[in-house]
Amino acid sequence: MKFGIIYELQMQKPWDENQEYKTYHEALDQVELADKVGFDYLWEVEHHFLEEYSHSSAPEVFLAAASQRTKNIRICHGVALLPGPFNHPIRVAERTAALDIVSNGRVELGTGRSITEQELGGFGIDPADSRPMWEEAVEMIPKMWTQESFSWEGKYFNIPPRNVIPKPIQKPHPPMWMACTQPESFRIAGSKGLGALSFGFIAPGLLEASLAVYREALKSAEPVGAFVNNQFAATTFACVAPTDEEALENGRPAAEFFQKSLGILFVPWGKKENVPPSYQYYSTLAQMVEKRLAESDGSEFDTAWESGALAIGSPERVRKVCQKYADSGVDQLILMVQAGRISNESCRQTIQLFGEEIIPAFK
Repeated sequence: MKFGIIYELQMQKPWDENQEYKTYHEALDQVELADKVGFDYLWEVEHHFLEEYSHSSAPEVFLAAASQRTKNIRICHGVALLPGPFNHPIRVAERTAALDIVSNGRVELGTGRSITEQELGGFGIDPADSRPMWEEAVEMIPKMWTQESFSWEGKYFNIPPRNVIPKPIQKPHPPMWMACTQPESFRIAGSKGLGALSFGFIAPGLLEASLAVYREALKSAEPVGAFVNNQFAATTFACVAPTDEEALENGRPAAEFFQKSLGILFVPWGKKENVPPSYQYYSTLAQMVEKRLAESDGSEFDTAWESGALAIGSPERVRKVCQKYADSGVDQLILMVQAGRISNESCRQTIQLFGEEIIPAFK
């Protein structure tokens, strides 16, 4: 099992002066350390308007900076949003290829469509169009990388013959992934030969069902690119310290902020009429979140921690948590380390201890 680290660039209030500057530069320092201690993947999200939850609206800039401070870690979009008003697919292909060049062939492209009404509405995107827009764009991008003359006539995009440059240096092209949070997403990822980025923070015991859907769909995959990227990545929150007590003191507030914020993102779907079928899952989830928040007794974190779903604790405890993910059959475990108001020092300690005492056990 390989290990990744993912950044939302979270900024829980109250903010210090120059908070965004500090958040960006501390994250880049952490990525440089992650590269040195043996992490395999860096993932950077794309979000818009989600104050506190994510200040990462230009991931290509962050990833380019990270590529110049690292040597081995894979440089990955997790994910680029493909509906046209967010990013025209030509621009995604161009930027990804340029990033592949400056990173010496370390880029991987995860894609998605956005799961929040806040972002879709802000860019004037009809939610009913987001999935077919994504499907068109994800079919186009690998062709732009591999064809000297590319053209397209579709529902959302019409492009006359053009040579989209530059071309990536990885041949035939960088690996491609898809963000997956609802069951249907895992089937779609498998059917299109894309790696599955399980961003729902699903714990072992439940994760296997999504993995089975993905692997079954892969059997009859018609890949959008030149090859099938048969990889499944799971996500969890991580905070490691010499003792469980210190890890809980550092990590619990950040993990609780992240989980609560993640749930609140879906609340607008529960208040929206005529939700399209591909977002009904989030509408149902929104109603569940509101009910859970209203009835919460504060024990949700304790339940998750005691179940071993969170990589929070001493190196010995966290090795056991990671083993559960490995036993479930995932290819990569992606760690959310920077969240809420967790300190830079705590993040660096987690990364250092993972590299020294946990990652080697899975190589």
